[in-house]
Amino acid sequence: MKTLYIECNMGAAGDMLMSALLELLPEPEEFIDKMNNLGIPGVRLEKKISVKCGITGTHVSVYVGDAKEESYDISPGHVPVHSHHEHAQNHGAHSHTHTHHEHGHASLEKIQSLLNSLPVSDKVKEDAVAVYSLIAEAEAKAHGKPVENIHFHEVGTMDAVADVVGVCMLLDILAPQKIIVSPVHTGSGQVRCMHGILPVPAPATAYILRGVPTYGGEIHGELCTPTGAALLRHFADEFGSRPVMVTDKIGYGMGNKDFPIANCVRVFCGETNQQNTDIVEIDCNLDDITGEQLGFALETLIEKGALDVYTVPIQMKKSRPGYKLVCLCKPADEESMVQLILQHTTTLGVRCSNRRRYTMERHIEKMETEYGTIHIKKAEGFAVKKSKFEYEDLAEIARKNGISLADVRNNI
Repeated sequence: MKTLYIECNMGAAGDMLMSALLELLPEPEEFIDKMNNLGIPGVRLEKKISVKCGITGTHVSVYVGDAKEESYDISPGHVPVHSHHEHAQNHGAHSHTHTHHEHGHASLEKIQSLLNSLPVSDKVKEDAVAVYSLIAEAEAKAHGKPVENIHFHEVGTMDAVADVVGVCMLLDILAPQKIIVSPVHTGSGQVRCMHGILPVPAPATAYILRGVPTYGGEIHGELCTPTGAALLRHFADEFGSRPVMVTDKIGYGMGNKDFPIANCVRVFCGETNQQNTDIVEIDCNLDDITGEQLGFALETLIEKGALDVYTVPIQMKKSRPGYKLVCLCKPADEESMVQLILQHTTTLGVRCSNRRRYTMERHIEKMETEYGTIHIKKAEGFAVKKSKFEYEDLAEIARKNGISLADVRNNI
């Protein structure tokens, strides 16, 4: 199984993750050119060699207009709580020389519109929007505001957009079948910002990293930014130690600051034979919920990252017909899934249990047909091989040509 392991011994930031993943590509300069031609307003990227503690790696600098990327990762524009140059002073994930001027502010809706307008694949758009939604949700929680009222500093947001889109594109290109992330070093202590002194990790980062193994360490200051945390949370299949793997490539994404410890994110790409993972099963019984409520709850759980959600008809007390709602999720998502079930159903409690899941190695192949490109899901493991045409591709062809799914399959 093609596996990517992300080592966050010095935290994580968007540009460090992008730099590390970039080293896994055979032609990194082509990727930089592609990023520079996406049309992200005012953004230009430069790939540079960086050496930390004798280790050579890559640092991608993001320029907004004529200046280096804004001095903060992402902060609410109307009520700026933490600026990157103010409280990520010893991280070095970003080296920012941009001075503060008056700029506009971008809402989450505006950022989503920008992301959806970029000339990238639908998967990259979906991933980037999901990452930004995590950040906005965390900022809203930190400030006690609705998500729709959160605004980001418009120029500062452009470099963060570049980081997020860059990481999403690189992972789309590398296409690992599994992503494992180490426990995340967040830094420790307190940092000063324009409105006072904040604890580390910053409130938004701490919220995003709920359920994720983290530690403070001896380095004082912010090592993991909200963008870095959101990217890890969105893409990680699991968190833990580096598995037994045959490594093909290693990438180093460097920060700018110097420490006794090499300031970098390190990634390993290779093959593992692991075909089992731990998941959490959450269930509850419902006898007083409408069909509309139940359908909406299931859709919401899937949208928020559940691995699977289903219902089973059951007979409950007082001879009432009801449903057993079952949600399968990653261990890191257990708390958020419980909260969603309590919010969107009538239950007063849920049951959680840890499960061991065995899965076949899966990948997608493309097949050219007279109808166009069709994707094929292929799986292998436990001496078994399976393949299946992507349903959505078949359904689209059937609709366009006025034929049945069976006719499509028979004519391919």
